[in-house]
Amino acid sequence: MKVDNGLVFLDATELLELVQCRKISARELLEAHLNQIACVNPKVNAIVTLVEEQARRRAHELDELQARGQPLGLLHGLPIAHKDLTMTKGIRTTFGSPIYSDNIPGRDELLIHRLKQAGVVTLGKTNTPEFGAGSQTFNQVFGATLNPYDLSKTCGGSSGGAAVALATRMLPIADGSDMGGSLRNPASFCNVVGLRPSTGRVPSWPTDHAWFSFGVQGPMARSVRDIALMLQATAGPDPRVPLSINEPGELFGQSLELDCRNLRVAWAPTLGGIPVASEVLGVLQQQRRVFEDLGCQVEDACPDLREADEVFKVLRAFRFEMKFGPLVSEHADVMKDTVLWNIEEGTKLTGSQIGKAQQRRTKLFQRTLQFFEKYDFLVAPVCQVLPFDVTQPYIKKIEGVEMETYIDWMKSCYFITATGMPAISVPAGFAKSGLPVGIQLVGGFRDDFRLLQLAHEFEKLTGIATQLPSVVQADPGR
Repeated sequence: MKVDNGLVFLDATELLELVQCRKISARELLEAHLNQIACVNPKVNAIVTLVEEQARRRAHELDELQARGQPLGLLHGLPIAHKDLTMTKGIRTTFGSPIYSDNIPGRDELLIHRLKQAGVVTLGKTNTPEFGAGSQTFNQVFGATLNPYDLSKTCGGSSGGAAVALATRMLPIADGSDMGGSLRNPASFCNVVGLRPSTGRVPSWPTDHAWFSFGVQGPMARSVRDIALMLQATAGPDPRVPLSINEPGELFGQSLELDCRNLRVAWAPTLGGIPVASEVLGVLQQQRRVFEDLGCQVEDACPDLREADEVFKVLRAFRFEMKFGPLVSEHADVMKDTVLWNIEEGTKLTGSQIGKAQQRRTKLFQRTLQFFEKYDFLVAPVCQVLPFDVTQPYIKKIEGVEMETYIDWMKSCYFITATGMPAISVPAGFAKSGLPVGIQLVGGFRDDFRLLQLAHEFEKLTGIATQLPSVVQADPGR
Protein backbone atom coordinates (compact mmCIF):
# COMPACT_ATOMS: atom_id res chain seq x y z
CA MET A 1 0.00 0.00 0.00
CA LYS A 2 1.43 3.38 -1.03
CA VAL A 3 1.12 5.83 1.85
CA ASP A 4 0.96 9.61 1.45
CA ASN A 5 2.69 10.92 4.56
CA GLY A 6 1.57 14.43 3.69
CA LEU A 7 -1.93 13.50 4.83
CA VAL A 8 -0.97 14.09 8.46
CA PHE A 9 -0.70 17.83 7.78
CA LEU A 10 -4.39 18.13 6.86
CA ASP A 11 -7.07 18.99 9.41
CA ALA A 12 -9.64 16.39 10.38
CA THR A 13 -12.41 18.02 8.35
CA GLU A 14 -10.27 17.90 5.20
CA LEU A 15 -9.29 14.27 5.82
CA LEU A 16 -12.90 13.29 6.37
CA GLU A 17 -13.88 14.75 3.00
CA LEU A 18 -11.12 12.75 1.28
CA VAL A 19 -12.26 9.51 2.91
CA GLN A 20 -15.92 10.12 2.16
CA CYS A 21 -15.12 10.81 -1.51
CA ARG A 22 -12.98 7.63 -1.60
CA LYS A 23 -9.87 9.55 -2.58
CA ILE A 24 -8.13 7.83 0.33
CA SER A 25 -9.07 4.83 2.46
CA ALA A 26 -9.22 4.57 6.23
CA ARG A 27 -6.27 2.18 6.01
CA GLU A 28 -4.15 4.65 4.06
CA LEU A 29 -5.02 7.38 6.54
CA LEU A 30 -4.12 5.17 9.48
CA GLU A 31 -0.77 4.12 8.01
CA ALA A 32 0.21 7.75 7.38
CA HIS A 33 -0.37 8.55 11.03
CA LEU A 34 1.36 5.39 12.25
CA ASN A 35 4.40 6.43 10.17
CA GLN A 36 4.32 9.85 11.81
CA ILE A 37 4.08 8.25 15.25
CA ALA A 38 7.07 6.02 14.54
CA CYS A 39 9.07 9.06 13.45
CA VAL A 40 8.09 11.61 16.11
CA ASN A 41 6.74 9.89 19.21
CA PRO A 42 10.14 8.65 20.47
CA LYS A 43 11.17 12.32 20.70
CA VAL A 44 8.18 13.54 22.71
CA ASN A 45 6.55 10.54 24.48
CA ALA A 46 2.97 11.61 23.84
CA ILE A 47 1.29 8.32 22.82
CA VAL A 48 2.08 5.85 25.59
CA THR A 49 0.06 2.81 24.52
CA LEU A 50 -0.14 1.87 20.84
CA VAL A 51 -2.52 -0.78 19.44
CA GLU A 52 -1.44 -0.91 15.81
CA GLU A 53 -2.95 -4.26 14.79
CA GLN A 54 -6.26 -3.52 16.47
CA ALA A 55 -6.33 -0.17 14.64
CA ARG A 56 -5.54 -1.85 11.31
CA ARG A 57 -8.40 -4.31 11.78
CA ARG A 58 -10.76 -1.47 12.58
CA ALA A 59 -9.68 0.57 9.55
CA HIS A 60 -10.15 -2.48 7.31
CA GLU A 61 -13.67 -3.01 8.72
CA LEU A 62 -14.56 0.63 8.03
CA ASP A 63 -13.28 0.40 4.46
CA GLU A 64 -15.35 -2.74 3.92
CA LEU A 65 -18.46 -1.00 5.26
CA GLN A 66 -17.90 1.90 2.89
CA ALA A 67 -17.35 -0.46 -0.05
CA ARG A 68 -20.72 -2.08 0.69
CA GLY A 69 -22.42 1.31 0.65
CA GLN A 70 -23.20 1.35 4.36
CA PRO A 71 -23.92 4.73 6.03
CA LEU A 72 -20.76 6.40 7.28
CA GLY A 73 -20.25 7.81 10.76
CA LEU A 74 -19.57 11.49 11.36
CA LEU A 75 -15.87 10.76 11.99
CA HIS A 76 -15.49 7.80 9.62
CA GLY A 77 -11.90 6.62 9.43
CA LEU A 78 -10.29 9.37 11.51
CA PRO A 79 -7.43 8.08 13.70
CA ILE A 80 -7.61 9.02 17.38
CA ALA A 81 -5.92 8.23 20.66
CA HIS A 82 -7.71 8.58 23.97
CA LYS A 83 -6.48 10.22 27.16
CA ASP A 84 -5.13 7.63 29.59
CA LEU A 85 -7.67 8.73 32.20
CA THR A 86 -10.49 7.46 29.99
CA MET A 87 -11.54 3.81 30.20
CA THR A 88 -11.18 1.94 26.92
CA LYS A 89 -12.38 -1.64 26.59
CA GLY A 90 -9.53 -4.05 26.04
CA ILE A 91 -6.88 -1.31 25.93
CA ARG A 92 -4.50 -0.62 28.81
CA THR A 93 -5.69 2.33 30.91
CA THR A 94 -3.32 3.32 33.73
CA PHE A 95 -4.62 6.74 34.87
CA GLY A 96 -0.91 7.60 35.01
CA SER A 97 -0.59 5.61 38.23
CA PRO A 98 1.56 2.57 39.07
CA ILE A 99 -1.45 1.30 41.03
CA TYR A 100 -3.20 0.71 37.69
CA SER A 101 -0.17 0.06 35.48
CA ASP A 102 -1.62 -3.25 34.23
CA ASN A 103 -5.30 -2.23 34.21
CA ILE A 104 -7.32 -3.30 31.16
CA PRO A 105 -10.96 -2.16 31.45
CA GLY A 106 -13.83 -4.39 30.42
CA ARG A 107 -15.93 -1.50 29.13
CA ASP A 108 -15.74 1.81 27.31
CA GLU A 109 -16.75 5.12 28.81
CA LEU A 110 -19.69 6.89 27.15
CA LEU A 111 -17.34 9.29 25.35
CA ILE A 112 -15.43 6.41 23.78
CA HIS A 113 -18.68 4.66 22.85
CA ARG A 114 -19.92 7.75 21.02
CA LEU A 115 -16.62 8.22 19.22
CA LYS A 116 -16.64 4.59 18.09
CA GLN A 117 -20.21 4.94 16.86
CA ALA A 118 -19.04 7.93 14.83
CA GLY A 119 -16.44 5.74 13.09
CA VAL A 120 -13.07 6.65 14.62
CA VAL A 121 -10.04 4.37 14.48
CA THR A 122 -8.52 4.09 17.95
CA LEU A 123 -4.76 3.65 17.77
CA GLY A 124 -3.78 4.10 21.41
CA LYS A 125 -3.71 6.22 24.57
CA THR A 126 -2.15 9.61 25.32
CA ASN A 127 -0.08 10.48 28.38
CA THR A 128 -1.39 12.25 31.48
CA PRO A 129 -0.13 13.06 34.98
CA GLU A 130 -1.14 10.70 37.78
CA PHE A 131 -4.95 10.84 38.11
CA GLY A 132 -4.82 14.02 36.00
CA ALA A 133 -3.49 16.03 38.94
CA GLY A 134 -1.45 19.08 37.97
CA SER A 135 -0.91 20.85 34.67
CA GLN A 136 2.39 19.10 33.97
CA THR A 137 2.36 15.73 32.20
CA PHE A 138 4.66 13.22 33.88
CA ASN A 139 4.11 10.03 35.85
CA GLN A 140 5.90 6.98 37.22
CA VAL A 141 4.48 4.65 34.58
CA PHE A 142 5.51 6.37 31.35
CA GLY A 143 7.65 9.35 32.34
CA ALA A 144 7.26 12.89 31.00
CA THR A 145 5.81 14.16 27.75
CA LEU A 146 7.92 16.89 26.15
CA ASN A 147 6.89 20.14 24.52
CA PRO A 148 7.45 19.81 20.75
CA TYR A 149 8.42 23.49 20.45
CA ASP A 150 11.23 23.02 22.99
CA LEU A 151 12.01 19.51 24.22
CA SER A 152 13.39 20.88 27.49
CA LYS A 153 9.98 22.32 28.42
CA THR A 154 6.70 20.89 29.68
CA CYS A 155 3.71 20.43 27.40
CA GLY A 156 1.32 21.28 30.24
CA GLY A 157 -1.47 19.00 31.34
CA SER A 158 -3.32 17.06 32.20
CA SER A 159 -4.27 16.37 28.56
CA GLY A 160 -0.63 16.90 27.65
CA GLY A 161 -0.11 13.79 25.55
CA ALA A 162 -3.16 14.67 23.48
CA ALA A 163 -1.95 18.22 22.82
CA VAL A 164 1.53 17.07 21.78
CA ALA A 165 0.15 14.32 19.52
CA LEU A 166 -1.95 16.94 17.74
CA ALA A 167 0.82 19.52 17.46
CA THR A 168 3.23 16.96 16.00
CA ARG A 169 0.64 15.74 13.48
CA MET A 170 0.50 12.24 14.98
CA LEU A 171 -3.28 12.66 15.37
CA PRO A 172 -5.92 14.81 13.63
CA ILE A 173 -8.27 14.78 16.66
CA ALA A 174 -7.99 13.84 20.34
CA ASP A 175 -10.08 13.79 23.48
CA GLY A 176 -9.27 15.08 26.93
CA SER A 177 -10.76 16.19 30.22
CA ASP A 178 -10.68 19.38 32.26
CA MET A 179 -11.21 20.22 35.91
CA GLY A 180 -8.89 23.15 36.45
CA GLY A 181 -7.59 23.72 32.93
CA SER A 182 -6.56 20.33 31.57
CA LEU A 183 -8.00 20.86 28.09
CA ARG A 184 -6.95 24.51 27.90
CA ASN A 185 -3.48 24.62 29.46
CA PRO A 186 -1.78 22.03 27.22
CA ALA A 187 -3.52 23.48 24.17
CA SER A 188 -1.94 26.84 25.01
CA PHE A 189 1.49 25.32 25.65
CA CYS A 190 1.41 23.32 22.37
CA ASN A 191 -0.27 25.72 19.90
CA VAL A 192 -3.47 23.71 19.38
CA VAL A 193 -7.15 24.22 20.28
CA GLY A 194 -8.76 22.89 23.45
CA LEU A 195 -12.38 23.43 24.49
CA ARG A 196 -13.72 23.14 28.01
CA PRO A 197 -17.40 22.70 27.13
CA SER A 198 -20.24 23.52 29.45
CA THR A 199 -20.86 20.91 32.13
CA GLY A 200 -23.08 18.22 30.63
CA ARG A 201 -22.42 19.18 27.03
CA VAL A 202 -20.38 15.98 26.65
CA PRO A 203 -21.86 13.68 29.31
CA SER A 204 -19.44 11.57 31.37
CA TRP A 205 -20.44 8.02 32.29
CA PRO A 206 -19.78 5.96 34.35
CA THR A 207 -19.10 8.17 37.34
CA ASP A 208 -19.30 7.89 41.12
CA HIS A 209 -20.46 11.51 41.44
CA ALA A 210 -23.01 12.39 38.79
CA TRP A 211 -23.62 15.84 40.29
CA PHE A 212 -20.01 17.04 40.29
CA SER A 213 -19.74 19.77 37.68
CA PHE A 214 -16.09 20.85 37.74
CA GLY A 215 -14.76 17.90 35.76
CA VAL A 216 -15.76 17.69 32.08
CA GLN A 217 -14.65 15.79 29.00
CA GLY A 218 -14.16 17.50 25.69
CA PRO A 219 -12.40 17.79 22.33
CA MET A 220 -8.93 18.90 21.27
CA ALA A 221 -7.88 19.55 17.68
CA ARG A 222 -5.79 21.83 15.48
CA SER A 223 -8.71 24.01 14.34
CA VAL A 224 -11.97 25.27 15.77
CA ARG A 225 -13.79 23.67 12.84
CA ASP A 226 -12.50 20.27 13.95
CA ILE A 227 -13.58 20.97 17.53
CA ALA A 228 -17.12 21.55 16.25
CA LEU A 229 -16.89 18.36 14.20
CA MET A 230 -16.04 16.31 17.28
CA LEU A 231 -18.86 17.89 19.27
CA GLN A 232 -21.34 16.79 16.65
CA ALA A 233 -20.43 13.21 17.53
CA THR A 234 -19.94 13.50 21.30
CA ALA A 235 -22.41 16.11 22.55
CA GLY A 236 -26.02 15.35 23.46
CA PRO A 237 -28.03 14.20 26.47
CA ASP A 238 -27.83 10.86 28.26
CA PRO A 239 -30.55 9.79 30.73
CA ARG A 240 -27.94 8.41 33.17
CA VAL A 241 -26.25 11.80 33.48
CA PRO A 242 -28.51 14.26 35.35
CA LEU A 243 -26.47 17.33 34.36
CA SER A 244 -26.39 16.48 30.65
CA ILE A 245 -27.66 19.24 28.36
CA ASN A 246 -30.76 18.43 26.36
CA GLU A 247 -29.44 19.68 23.02
CA PRO A 248 -28.29 17.36 20.23
CA GLY A 249 -24.78 17.29 18.81
CA GLU A 250 -26.19 18.39 15.45
CA LEU A 251 -26.22 21.92 16.89
CA PHE A 252 -22.48 22.09 16.15
CA GLY A 253 -22.91 21.24 12.49
CA GLN A 254 -24.14 24.75 11.71
CA SER A 255 -21.98 27.40 10.06
CA LEU A 256 -19.29 28.85 12.29
CA GLU A 257 -19.40 32.21 10.52
CA LEU A 258 -20.28 35.05 12.90
CA ASP A 259 -20.93 38.73 12.33
CA CYS A 260 -18.85 40.19 15.15
CA ARG A 261 -19.80 43.82 14.58
CA ASN A 262 -20.88 45.44 17.84
CA LEU A 263 -20.30 42.36 19.96
CA ARG A 264 -19.17 43.49 23.40
CA VAL A 265 -15.95 41.83 24.48
CA ALA A 266 -14.52 42.19 27.98
CA TRP A 267 -10.71 42.32 27.93
CA ALA A 268 -9.14 40.94 31.12
CA PRO A 269 -5.42 40.18 30.60
CA THR A 270 -4.85 39.62 34.33
CA LEU A 271 -8.36 38.31 35.08
CA GLY A 272 -8.88 40.85 37.84
CA GLY A 273 -5.34 41.08 39.16
CA ILE A 274 -3.71 37.64 39.22
CA PRO A 275 0.03 37.60 38.40
CA VAL A 276 0.77 36.95 34.72
CA ALA A 277 4.25 36.73 33.21
CA SER A 278 5.22 39.77 31.16
CA GLU A 279 6.06 37.59 28.12
CA VAL A 280 2.53 36.21 28.12
CA LEU A 281 0.96 39.67 28.49
CA GLY A 282 3.06 40.93 25.60
CA VAL A 283 1.72 38.29 23.23
CA LEU A 284 -1.89 38.72 24.35
CA GLN A 285 -1.82 42.49 24.04
CA GLN A 286 -0.93 42.17 20.36
CA GLN A 287 -4.19 40.26 19.80
CA ARG A 288 -6.56 42.86 21.21
CA ARG A 289 -6.61 44.55 17.80
CA VAL A 290 -7.85 41.30 16.20
CA PHE A 291 -11.14 41.60 18.06
CA GLU A 292 -11.33 45.27 17.17
CA ASP A 293 -10.66 44.42 13.51
CA LEU A 294 -13.54 41.94 13.70
CA GLY A 295 -15.79 44.82 14.70
CA CYS A 296 -16.09 44.00 18.39
CA GLN A 297 -16.41 46.67 21.04
CA VAL A 298 -13.50 45.79 23.33
CA GLU A 299 -13.54 47.15 26.87
CA ASP A 300 -11.35 46.56 29.92
CA ALA A 301 -13.63 44.60 32.24
CA CYS A 302 -13.70 41.48 34.38
CA PRO A 303 -16.38 39.70 36.43
CA ASP A 304 -16.05 39.71 40.21
CA LEU A 305 -14.11 36.49 40.86
CA ARG A 306 -13.08 37.14 44.46
CA GLU A 307 -14.51 33.84 45.78
CA ALA A 308 -13.41 31.64 42.89
CA ASP A 309 -10.16 30.53 44.53
CA GLU A 310 -11.80 29.26 47.71
CA VAL A 311 -14.70 27.68 45.85
CA PHE A 312 -12.45 25.74 43.52
CA LYS A 313 -9.93 24.59 46.11
CA VAL A 314 -12.53 23.41 48.63
CA LEU A 315 -14.63 21.49 46.13
CA ARG A 316 -11.55 20.07 44.39
CA ALA A 317 -10.22 18.78 47.73
CA PHE A 318 -13.64 17.33 48.54
CA ARG A 319 -13.60 15.48 45.20
CA PHE A 320 -10.03 14.23 45.57
CA GLU A 321 -10.70 12.75 49.01
CA MET A 322 -13.91 11.14 47.80
CA LYS A 323 -12.39 9.60 44.67
CA PHE A 324 -8.82 8.77 45.67
CA GLY A 325 -8.91 8.70 49.47
CA PRO A 326 -9.64 4.95 49.65
CA LEU A 327 -6.33 4.25 47.85
CA VAL A 328 -4.15 5.89 50.48
CA SER A 329 -4.17 3.10 53.09
CA GLU A 330 -2.58 0.58 50.70
CA HIS A 331 -0.83 2.66 48.07
CA ALA A 332 0.41 5.90 49.64
CA ASP A 333 4.02 4.90 48.99
CA VAL A 334 3.55 5.02 45.21
CA MET A 335 1.20 8.01 44.96
CA LYS A 336 2.39 11.46 43.89
CA ASP A 337 2.97 13.90 46.75
CA THR A 338 0.60 16.52 45.34
CA VAL A 339 -2.19 13.94 45.02
CA LEU A 340 -1.68 12.93 48.64
CA TRP A 341 -1.70 16.57 49.69
CA ASN A 342 -4.97 17.20 47.86
CA ILE A 343 -6.54 14.15 49.51
CA GLU A 344 -5.34 15.31 52.92
CA GLU A 345 -6.84 18.75 52.31
CA GLY A 346 -10.12 16.99 51.63
CA THR A 347 -10.00 15.02 54.89
CA LYS A 348 -9.62 18.29 56.82
CA LEU A 349 -12.78 19.82 55.40
CA THR A 350 -15.78 20.36 57.62
CA GLY A 351 -19.40 20.31 56.57
CA SER A 352 -19.50 24.04 57.22
CA GLN A 353 -16.60 24.69 54.83
CA ILE A 354 -18.20 22.66 52.07
CA GLY A 355 -21.54 24.34 52.61
CA LYS A 356 -20.04 27.83 52.50
CA ALA A 357 -18.13 26.95 49.34
CA GLN A 358 -21.38 25.88 47.68
CA GLN A 359 -23.11 29.09 48.78
CA ARG A 360 -20.24 31.23 47.50
CA ARG A 361 -20.17 29.30 44.27
CA THR A 362 -23.83 30.12 43.75
CA LYS A 363 -23.15 33.82 44.30
CA LEU A 364 -20.17 33.64 41.95
CA PHE A 365 -22.34 32.05 39.27
CA GLN A 366 -25.06 34.66 39.66
CA ARG A 367 -22.57 37.54 39.44
CA THR A 368 -21.01 36.02 36.33
CA LEU A 369 -24.44 35.62 34.73
CA GLN A 370 -25.07 39.31 35.31
CA PHE A 371 -21.69 40.13 33.79
CA PHE A 372 -22.63 38.26 30.60
CA GLU A 373 -25.85 40.24 30.35
CA LYS A 374 -23.63 43.21 29.52
CA TYR A 375 -20.82 41.44 27.64
CA ASP A 376 -21.01 38.76 24.96
CA PHE A 377 -17.57 37.30 25.67
CA LEU A 378 -14.65 37.52 28.07
CA VAL A 379 -11.05 37.34 26.86
CA ALA A 380 -8.31 36.32 29.29
CA PRO A 381 -4.99 34.46 29.44
CA VAL A 382 -5.09 30.68 29.32
CA CYS A 383 -1.83 30.33 31.26
CA GLN A 384 -0.10 32.78 33.55
CA VAL A 385 3.35 31.61 32.42
CA LEU A 386 5.17 30.23 29.41
CA PRO A 387 5.98 26.51 29.21
CA PHE A 388 8.62 25.84 31.88
CA ASP A 389 11.37 23.29 32.51
CA VAL A 390 10.03 19.75 32.20
CA THR A 391 11.95 18.69 35.32
CA GLN A 392 10.08 21.28 37.41
CA PRO A 393 6.81 19.82 38.79
CA TYR A 394 5.00 23.15 39.01
CA ILE A 395 5.46 26.92 39.15
CA LYS A 396 6.30 28.41 42.56
CA LYS A 397 6.61 32.12 41.70
CA ILE A 398 5.20 34.45 39.01
CA GLU A 399 6.53 37.98 38.62
CA GLY A 400 7.83 37.86 42.20
CA VAL A 401 4.54 36.57 43.67
CA GLU A 402 4.84 33.30 45.61
CA MET A 403 2.34 30.54 44.76
CA GLU A 404 0.67 29.05 47.85
CA THR A 405 -0.10 25.62 46.35
CA TYR A 406 0.88 23.51 43.35
CA ILE A 407 -2.17 24.66 41.39
CA ASP A 408 -2.07 28.41 42.09
CA TRP A 409 -0.24 29.15 38.85
CA MET A 410 -3.36 27.98 37.01
CA LYS A 411 -5.86 30.44 38.49
CA SER A 412 -6.41 31.85 35.00
CA CYS A 413 -8.08 28.55 34.12
CA TYR A 414 -9.64 27.29 37.33
CA PHE A 415 -11.28 30.62 38.16
CA ILE A 416 -13.27 30.14 34.95
CA THR A 417 -14.06 26.54 35.92
CA ALA A 418 -15.59 27.84 39.15
CA THR A 419 -17.93 30.18 37.24
CA GLY A 420 -19.47 27.32 35.24
CA MET A 421 -18.94 29.04 31.88
CA PRO A 422 -17.52 27.36 28.73
CA ALA A 423 -14.03 28.37 27.62
CA ILE A 424 -11.67 27.67 24.75
CA SER A 425 -7.93 28.01 24.27
CA VAL A 426 -6.93 29.19 20.80
CA PRO A 427 -3.36 29.79 19.54
CA ALA A 428 -2.47 33.47 19.97
CA GLY A 429 1.21 33.75 19.12
CA PHE A 430 4.73 33.04 20.27
CA ALA A 431 7.04 34.61 22.81
CA LYS A 432 10.51 35.76 21.75
CA SER A 433 11.78 32.36 22.94
CA GLY A 434 9.58 30.65 20.34
CA LEU A 435 7.23 29.16 22.94
CA PRO A 436 3.48 29.16 22.18
CA VAL A 437 0.91 31.30 23.96
CA GLY A 438 -2.84 30.66 23.82
CA ILE A 439 -5.69 33.04 24.42
CA GLN A 440 -8.75 32.06 26.48
CA LEU A 441 -12.16 33.00 25.17
CA VAL A 442 -15.03 32.58 27.63
CA GLY A 443 -18.69 32.45 26.67
CA GLY A 444 -21.90 32.96 28.58
CA PHE A 445 -23.80 30.15 30.30
CA ARG A 446 -24.10 27.19 27.91
CA ASP A 447 -23.24 29.44 24.98
CA ASP A 448 -20.77 26.90 23.58
CA PHE A 449 -21.68 27.24 19.92
CA ARG A 450 -21.39 31.01 19.74
CA LEU A 451 -18.09 30.70 21.62
CA LEU A 452 -16.82 28.43 18.86
CA GLN A 453 -17.99 30.97 16.30
CA LEU A 454 -15.94 33.77 17.87
CA ALA A 455 -12.94 31.46 18.19
CA HIS A 456 -13.31 30.54 14.51
CA GLU A 457 -13.36 34.20 13.45
CA PHE A 458 -10.28 34.93 15.58
CA GLU A 459 -8.51 31.89 14.14
CA LYS A 460 -9.23 32.96 10.55
CA LEU A 461 -7.57 36.35 11.04
CA THR A 462 -4.50 35.05 12.85
CA GLY A 463 -3.60 31.63 11.34
CA ILE A 464 -1.14 30.99 14.15
CA ALA A 465 -1.92 27.28 14.55
CA THR A 466 -0.24 26.48 11.22
CA GLN A 467 3.27 27.10 12.62
CA LEU A 468 4.86 23.68 13.04
CA PRO A 469 6.99 22.65 16.03
CA SER A 470 10.68 22.04 15.46
CA VAL A 471 10.45 18.25 15.84
CA VAL A 472 8.15 17.97 12.82
CA GLN A 473 9.49 18.05 9.29
CA ALA A 474 7.67 20.39 6.96
CA ASP A 475 4.74 19.18 4.89
CA PRO A 476 6.31 17.67 1.76
CA GLY A 477 3.40 19.02 -0.26
CA ARG A 478 4.18 22.64 0.61
